[in-house]
Amino acid sequence: MFACLIRVVDTINETMGRAVSWLVLFMVLVQFAVVVARYVFGIGFIWLQESIIYMHAFVFLAAAGYTLLHNGHVRVDIFYGSMNERGKAIVDLIGGLVFLLPMCAAIFWVSVGYVARSWAVLEGSPEGDSGIPAVFLLKAMILVFCIVVALQGVALMARSVLTLIGKAPPAPEPDMPGEGV
Repeated sequence: MFACLIRVVDTINETMGRAVSWLVLFMVLVQFAVVVARYVFGIGFIWLQESIIYMHAFVFLAAAGYTLLHNGHVRVDIFYGSMNERGKAIVDLIGGLVFLLPMCAAIFWVSVGYVARSWAVLEGSPEGDSGIPAVFLLKAMILVFCIVVALQGVALMARSVLTLIGKAPPAPEPDMPGEGV
């Protein structure tokens, strides 16, 4: 049961991370276009500048579970790096239960009303008609962040439980160089 859950969650976050990673390339190209348009041709488009903010937010919020899957998150590695697999499993299990899941739940709880109010009015850009009329989508990414990180946290804890009971957990697919976030 745990192995199936781990595979499903890993696949979701792997797919989402790889998909949104393409936004990084697109974001660089759009930023280049904004600079060229502004400094070479003397024109600017607010919606184009705002699109960079949207892409940036989508990359970081939607790929947070992918980052956790591949241990790319920030951690204090003073002791963890030298621990055996059992010790790491204990730290991951306790860390997930005490810190990760409660923080995801708190952010989700606090953000639901904020996001719902934005969706209720289909909140648009503060720049009016010149901006992107989809701030509500941008705010919804906060909830997506909570869900993908919490799911990956559950998979991490399930992997830890399997390690602690002596069963080999399914390993995440190794990240390919040059692919993903």
